[in-house]
Amino acid sequence: MRPRVLHLVDDTTAGGVMRVLDHITTAPELAKDADHHLRSISRNRWLPERIQADVIVSNLAISWRALPMLMALRLMHPKTKLIHVEHSYTEQFVERNVIHRKRFATLLRCAYGLFDKVVAVSHGQADWLKKSGAVKPHALSVIQSCVDLSPFRNVSPPSTPMRVIGAIGRLDEQKGFDLLIRAFQKTTDPQIALRVYGEGAEEANLRRLANGDPRIEFKGFVPDPVAAIASVDIVAMPSRWEAYGLVAIEALAAKRHLLVNEIDGLQDHLENGAQAVKPNSGIAGWQHAIERCTAQRYRETIHSDQNEILLEDIYASAWSKMLHCLSTQAK
Repeated sequence: MRPRVLHLVDDTTAGGVMRVLDHITTAPELAKDADHHLRSISRNRWLPERIQADVIVSNLAISWRALPMLMALRLMHPKTKLIHVEHSYTEQFVERNVIHRKRFATLLRCAYGLFDKVVAVSHGQADWLKKSGAVKPHALSVIQSCVDLSPFRNVSPPSTPMRVIGAIGRLDEQKGFDLLIRAFQKTTDPQIALRVYGEGAEEANLRRLANGDPRIEFKGFVPDPVAAIASVDIVAMPSRWEAYGLVAIEALAAKRHLLVNEIDGLQDHLENGAQAVKPNSGIAGWQHAIERCTAQRYRETIHSDQNEILLEDIYASAWSKMLHCLSTQAK
């Protein structure tokens, strides 16, 4: 009998986490070894009753306010295997957002210590977790996030020379689109374009930075990411911190040229064909990357192993292996 695995989430806002959870609860390959279900709970609220499941997977936000609820989760399910998937925290997140580093480190050790396994969504994130001591090595696994990439593999190849750059995601300080716009404005080629897909708190500021440049278009929220990636030749990800970045694997599956800030989980995509922009290179570094990719003479082919070894299969296999390991420990 397949184990019942219940995934808990406290933020159902449309985005990467919910897309990954939709994939894990609907993909046939994942259903072969476990019965995956999703349950939304109120953030930081006590669980009303004991959960009936063989494995409980937390996709919850870790905070001091949430810690009592997480402790209760452990106490209410002493024999149930608990897994936490860390979708948010990274080395650069801490560098840019955390003032009291020792206090934060204590929070992570206390919270992660309640779980049998902690899943890092990238090798870059896992390296930081190991280095920080937040997770004991035997309790840490790496499962790179994934969604169904087949629609992206079916997208027509990009045009050459590459003229259209896409910035796809929430319009938030994290994504670094302000840096990208500043760099783009330093370029002088009138035939290239920057299309910004998404909505968020930074939209007004980004429009102000664009300053009416006719080459920059704000396309708003696009519910179908396939359509967004199909309309561009290059995808740029200048994120200030990023646990993994689903847009990256989607862009590579669609054979789009991919530029990433060389930080956190974005580094994972370099081996599959992404091009790194050094994190300290600033506006000049991104300007150079844009000009290089959009030059008339530039014809570099995107090399990716994704069609040979499907990331979806690797994802399903990693979950199967971890669940099997946990079930063996329980016997």
